[in-house]
Amino acid sequence: MTAKSTQWRAIKPGDIVNSEESHHLRQRSNIWGFWLIAHCWATIGIAIALYAFFPSALTLILGIIIVGGRQLGLAILMHEGSHGLLFRNRALNERMTQWFTAWPMILNVHAYRVRHMAHHRFTRTDKDPENYLYTPFPVTKSSMIRKFARDLSGVVFLRTNYAIFRFIWGDPKGRSTRLIGFYAGPLLFNGLMATAFAYAGRIDLWLLLWLLPLATTYQLFLRIRNIAEHATVPNLTDSLKNSRTTLANVLERATVAPYWVNYHIEHHMLPFVPCYRLPFVHTLMRERGFADRMEIRMGYRDIIRLNASA
Repeated sequence: MTAKSTQWRAIKPGDIVNSEESHHLRQRSNIWGFWLIAHCWATIGIAIALYAFFPSALTLILGIIIVGGRQLGLAILMHEGSHGLLFRNRALNERMTQWFTAWPMILNVHAYRVRHMAHHRFTRTDKDPENYLYTPFPVTKSSMIRKFARDLSGVVFLRTNYAIFRFIWGDPKGRSTRLIGFYAGPLLFNGLMATAFAYAGRIDLWLLLWLLPLATTYQLFLRIRNIAEHATVPNLTDSLKNSRTTLANVLERATVAPYWVNYHIEHHMLPFVPCYRLPFVHTLMRERGFADRMEIRMGYRDIIRLNASA
């Protein structure tokens, strides 16, 4: 028997928007899809070019921060594509999401989708496959500092990828198929990228401003984003309180909250709405009296304080 979903137990999409509004909000746009992916990669390219043409410790550090933030952006756009929201055409959505957002990050959108849809169905319950990301919190300040240090040292990157490899290796039956299915695309994409930089005589740029951010700042930004979405929430059974919306400033949107991912209650309530319409959904929910029932925080510093207060 299939487990019963806990999604929309207390409040449903129809309580927020009517059928006409729902139809309008769920419309997808190929123009938006191409723009979001292009914007993300262009920002990465500009950050790399800045260091290439003006090499210094400052431009290197700035580049590592910017690229790490846009690598999180790629992961968020993969999440968008896993919901089928990046492009109107399903085949286009699958290919663009897999090739240009998942593979660069050593991820697979199809594997991610299975886990993530279960997260939506069973948010913050024992059946939520992503629950382990949120249950350790809150922690002590020293524990949080150690977690951040492991992120920035590359330890979490190595541990995570080793764990994924061990999981895929698993049962000998079908092992080669699983390994090829997961790693062929990421190896192809990252291999072509590294080859292009090497051919240009600048393999150092790939190492310093792609691989290094992937192993450091991306891991930190990803952790903070995960904490903000579902950790230390006031009510695990209330759909408006077991997720969190965080009102982000410009710096936060450039690092830990790209592409409107901070509107997380809105996404859980209306998961069929593309990310670029989530600010409108937030305004709509406020106007319709839901704000007092929602778990909303002002900025990610507040989130870190909340989760490092034990």
